[in-house]
Amino acid sequence: MTDLVNLADYEARARELLDPAAYDYIAGGADAEVSLALPRRALDAIRLRPRVMVDVTVCDLATTVLGTPVPAPILVAPSGDHGIAHPDGELATARGAAATGTLLVVSSGATHPLEDIAAAADGPRWLHVPLLRDRAAALDLVRRGEAAGYTAVCLTVDHKVMAKRERNIRNRWTTPPAANLSGVAAAGWDVDGTAMRRRFDAVLDRSATWSYVDWLAARTPLPILAKGILAGADADLAVRAGAAAVVVSDHGGRQLDTAIAPIEALPEVVAAVGGRAEVYVDGGFRRGTDVLKALALGARAVLLGRPVIWGLAAGGADGVAAVLLMVRDELERAMAMCGLPSLAAISPEVVQVP
Repeated sequence: MTDLVNLADYEARARELLDPAAYDYIAGGADAEVSLALPRRALDAIRLRPRVMVDVTVCDLATTVLGTPVPAPILVAPSGDHGIAHPDGELATARGAAATGTLLVVSSGATHPLEDIAAAADGPRWLHVPLLRDRAAALDLVRRGEAAGYTAVCLTVDHKVMAKRERNIRNRWTTPPAANLSGVAAAGWDVDGTAMRRRFDAVLDRSATWSYVDWLAARTPLPILAKGILAGADADLAVRAGAAAVVVSDHGGRQLDTAIAPIEALPEVVAAVGGRAEVYVDGGFRRGTDVLKALALGARAVLLGRPVIWGLAAGGADGVAAVLLMVRDELERAMAMCGLPSLAAISPEVVQVP
């Protein structure tokens, strides 16, 4: 991996190594995939406003997320099926994240049981939970997470139905069975989407409202994150329902195509939350300068999804660690060049938003 100098290089290497259909499954989005490009365009349009002649001998990136110390405001987003990218799957992802001290959000769609992932490495971790129709199954998943040392529950609120993902349809891709969700078998993608609709309609709760967050928060001591928010009004409702944090996210462009980019929605969400909860963001982050822009607009931390999988495909646990350290190093360098010796020094004045 010594010849890989940025995250685009890691994606290119992963594409070389993976089966084309597997690459498409990870990289693809919904419908026309317009949303895959929107976050990058929005991030690139934001300009940095550096200050000079500041002592940046040390730039302190350390922070906390829901009380958990992390060495930098960069986390691993929940994403399923890491076994597609590497034989060790999420076990290697956990080892790579833990080697850097990075917090890992483990997807319920992982290819390994959440207990095995927890045992693979002693790093900070949160558990992702979908909007399960079977509330008993959702609570069982949370109880397993509590017992395995997960310290928060990340509830995905923007995934009630499965989007049309045309790359998967063209490849006749078969989604693997879920290791942590009983009764969720493998399912293939067909032209009319019948099989995938049947699979997810049987599992996900289309009728769920914000009372779902309140219900879950009342049944676990773990803090709840609401992930998949793109509107300030929804962020306010999430906090009122008991969410301790919200994640501004467009599901990696894999759900509603042409939706607003997360970085564009971030200021509105931060304003709506008004300091009552922590705010995180994901979506298209590929450089340390991207992370700095998000922090300047009010995010407490950024989550990386696909780049971690590219690192996993390229080099297993070592590849995951290399990707996370690369972005961390880029953030530190950008902070130094902007005259920012600490995260506390970052403010909206650092950016110029079109």
